[in-house]
Amino acid sequence: MSGRLVLVRHGQSYGNVERRLDTRPPGSELTPLGRDQARAFAGNGVHRPALVAHSVATRAVQTAAEISGRFGLTARALDGIHEVQAGALEDRNDDDAIAEFNAIYQRWHSGEPGVALPGGETAEQVLDRYLPVVTELRMRYLDDDDWTGDIVVVSHGAAIRLAAATLAGVDGSFVLDNHLNNTEAVVLSPITDGRWSCVQWGALTPPFYPEPDADPVGDALRSDTDPMG
Repeated sequence: MSGRLVLVRHGQSYGNVERRLDTRPPGSELTPLGRDQARAFAGNGVHRPALVAHSVATRAVQTAAEISGRFGLTARALDGIHEVQAGALEDRNDDDAIAEFNAIYQRWHSGEPGVALPGGETAEQVLDRYLPVVTELRMRYLDDDDWTGDIVVVSHGAAIRLAAATLAGVDGSFVLDNHLNNTEAVVLSPITDGRWSCVQWGALTPPFYPEPDADPVGDALRSDTDPMG
């Protein structure tokens, strides 16, 4: 096998600009900057895909179209890899909602994956729909001795970080302290016995050290950017 799984966060959306918890598909569209980000990702020469896929959310569809078009590929939709569902917090951008989302997300990475967002998902539910999609991509393509090239999957920040940490054993405190900007990616390389190695997290490469002072709630409230990375 020769190829990696590139989990890339979509380009900037109007929901991101408004700092909304925009999680329910189809969701908001890309901004002009978001389209530029997608084209820049495709043009950076680092991740030349053999296959491009995306979630069912509009911003992921549009990002994938920009990337796949660069390489003459047809992007394909995959169920199950949409964003963590915020439930009763959906479409809110007030500090209380952002703090609650991030506090529960922190609990997921601190050993409490069964805690649910109000009216929304638990980490276990997110992983139950997300990981089988990754496994199928690996079994069908990356584990094939004749396969060459990366698989680029356009997905969503909170879901990518949760899934990637679970698959590659990345420390939860690192995950909480290292968000993904729009069109940043987590790159996973398949290794023996069905395992994965994380070879890139945004702009960072291994080793991924624990962050003892991670404060995701405070970071989200202090940030003037969107809370969903």
